[in-house]
Amino acid sequence: MSLNTPSRPADGPASVPALLHLNAKRYANAPAYREKEYGIWQSWTWAQTLEETEALALGLLDLGVAEGDFVAVIGRNRPRLYWAMVAAEMCGAVPVPLYQDAVAEEMAYVMGHCGARFVIAGDQEQVDKVIEIQGELPDFEQMIYLDPRGLRKYDHARLHQYSHVQDAGRAKRDELLPEITRRQDRLDYDSTCVMLYTSGTTGRPKGVVLSNRNVIETSKSSSEFDDLRQSDDILAYLPMAWVGDFIFSVGQAMWTGFCTNCPESADTMHTDLREIGPTYYFAPPRVFETQLTSVMIRMEDAGRFKKWLFDHFMAHARRVGPDILDGNPVSMTDRLKYQLGEFFIYGPLKNTLGFSRVRVGYTAGEAIGPEIFDFYRALGINLKQLYGQTEATVFITAQPDGEVRSDTVGVSCPGVELRIAENGEVFYRSPGVFVEYYKNPESTADTKDAEGWVATGDAGFIEEDTGHLRIIDRAKDVGKMASGALFAPKYVENKLKFFPNILEAVVFGNERDECTAFINIDLTAVGNWAERNNIGYASYQELARHPQVMDTIQEHVEEVNRSVAEDEMLSGCQVHRFVVLHKELDADDGELTRTRKVRRRVIEEKFHDIITALYDGSSSVSTVTEVTYEDGRKGSIAATLEVRSVAVQPAPVRMAAQ
Repeated sequence: MSLNTPSRPADGPASVPALLHLNAKRYANAPAYREKEYGIWQSWTWAQTLEETEALALGLLDLGVAEGDFVAVIGRNRPRLYWAMVAAEMCGAVPVPLYQDAVAEEMAYVMGHCGARFVIAGDQEQVDKVIEIQGELPDFEQMIYLDPRGLRKYDHARLHQYSHVQDAGRAKRDELLPEITRRQDRLDYDSTCVMLYTSGTTGRPKGVVLSNRNVIETSKSSSEFDDLRQSDDILAYLPMAWVGDFIFSVGQAMWTGFCTNCPESADTMHTDLREIGPTYYFAPPRVFETQLTSVMIRMEDAGRFKKWLFDHFMAHARRVGPDILDGNPVSMTDRLKYQLGEFFIYGPLKNTLGFSRVRVGYTAGEAIGPEIFDFYRALGINLKQLYGQTEATVFITAQPDGEVRSDTVGVSCPGVELRIAENGEVFYRSPGVFVEYYKNPESTADTKDAEGWVATGDAGFIEEDTGHLRIIDRAKDVGKMASGALFAPKYVENKLKFFPNILEAVVFGNERDECTAFINIDLTAVGNWAERNNIGYASYQELARHPQVMDTIQEHVEEVNRSVAEDEMLSGCQVHRFVVLHKELDADDGELTRTRKVRRRVIEEKFHDIITALYDGSSSVSTVTEVTYEDGRKGSIAATLEVRSVAVQPAPVRMAAQ
């Protein structure tokens, strides 16, 4: 800690628990958290949230939680689990949220690495996973569960119901409050607020230590950047272990005082989204892609007039909608027609999607297809892009209102400095820069230098005239073709995933003569097409190899090739051959991270026989692949895959200098 970075801010709270105490005073009766349970929305004010959180903190203290302990939190988005993270910090402990869909082995690594003594689990499923691995966790002592269903006959020697822990805390409040108060008073800007594990794209996940300074300063500057207000509503549905959810549902919520709403389940998320109508909304590109696919499927089933009306007004919206949204000049005739479209098409569609009240919307995580991005902005939804990392406490760049484009990720967020290294890698420095990787000084030193500059691992450049950052690809994934042409797989993959029929794509070609690709079909979109055309199928595998499906995917790949060929720098990345995989890439099989990022090295090793067939001229390849079923059992599936060759376009001719 330097003299220029005091442990307490000049004014304002120095920790997240201190922010909660402040909100309980200034917004005492305003809604802080909502949750839908059994079809009914329940609400807690800020004053009630403080009381509930403090009761749990006192109960944790009674159980023996010590300063510096690690407390694992596992489950779906629920107010009580958010309170659990704040309660842990009140005790001077460190909350460590885990991905709720992580398998026991993944949980064992994270809990073993941090040495978690205590676990707060959402339900029986999470309790069972911890019990399965408890023999591998020498530091584990006690577990608290939120939902008691199914747990009545379990051994409760080390198992405690959440509400009972709170009751114990309330009963001993007079005895324990002085100690909790002392521990909270010792918290400052440099105290650890939370530890979040990276997705582990290239190896074991790393524990990213974030301080109160990181969380509060980032929440403050990002809230001011987008004029977030106490009256705003958000829907908390993304994994609690993801840094974005922590900042939106805890950091920014505590800073601004807005209300965090938790859906009943993943199955009811879209219904709950419509009921809440959030004003501030975030989703990764995959969510927006899925919603758009659903809209397009419904329009395919609509009557001829309704389909014509939709196409007619959407064409107009794409032409003038973004300009109207940005406040640019638009003729009165176009404005009137757009208002008519709002009445007939855009308004009802936004209401169906749950976006009627969205004032600020963001997408991040990976690039979104420009056509998808422009579709939502054409509807009048203020959707923008941001660029961030766990190590940055999310925010590195964001798009200011009026400067929104599909091909950039915006300008530096307040307090963030950017620079581009000679090899094109993006570096940043900000108050949000993480403290360290827990128990990993080597990786910390490799990522963050002595001056606080952090290597993102992404390749990009800053536009001289606008200051906007453009990301090309992951630096480690950007390579060269055998011809010396640039190889940037993500650029092509994102274009392929624009098509509703394509769920995932992985492009190969580094140091090779040509590019090839794996394709995953979208079972919902392609299955709907099969149903409309009376095509029967018994499995994903059978549908994926249907000749008409293969023909359609080939058309999509060739259309992408035509688009890629227009880019002089990346024209060498056209796909020459592809296969439609016999299974969906899955996080449980190690092919994707829990945030659904492609693990390229794993895929290259696991499907090496298919990659070989893509490059040796084979017309088909037989393969056997190990898979993990939902109950954790292992199995295998065998398939013979067709290898398709596709048309490629000549590269653009570079004009000679006159």
